[in-house]
Amino acid sequence: MFFIPGPVIAALTFPGVIVHEMAHQLFCRLFRVAVLDVCYFRFGNPAGYVIHEPTLAARQQIWIGIGPFIVNSILGAIVSLPAAIQVVQFDVGSPLHYFLIWLGVSIAMHAFPSTGDAKTLRTAVSGPSVSSLAKLVAYPIVGVIYVGAFGSMVWLDAVYGLGVALATPKLLVMLFA
Repeated sequence: MFFIPGPVIAALTFPGVIVHEMAHQLFCRLFRVAVLDVCYFRFGNPAGYVIHEPTLAARQQIWIGIGPFIVNSILGAIVSLPAAIQVVQFDVGSPLHYFLIWLGVSIAMHAFPSTGDAKTLRTAVSGPSVSSLAKLVAYPIVGVIYVGAFGSMVWLDAVYGLGVALATPKLLVMLFA
């Protein structure tokens, strides 16, 4: 594997960073958690962020934390679907097709929550007033987030993005054709 600095990857896949932060903000709004500050994209670390008020319930923080995984995965698949079917199934591609595939991959590869999301989630569920069920749900999620962050060093996020953008349409064609 070769090393490309994170800021370069973020710049090349900026739509995914923007959608990731919008997903956090969307789940804040859905759970009526006030958003204090948002940066959808910047050159720096982190590439984007959402700062919100403390959550009242652990489930709110769980959903806010995993929101980008849900939104980026679904949106990445939807954006790339028509183009990926043309390119993967029929070997026909125009510049627009390849643009939509790049867009879908870039959105999907930023589906993984960040280690910052994991730390926030872990902190939110570590208090004594948090139920055992919330801890039982949240701690494995935190572990998976850290595994995903480690995996991104070996391009797991890119593999995931390609899978969502290219393999999902192929699977749908196989199922419904």
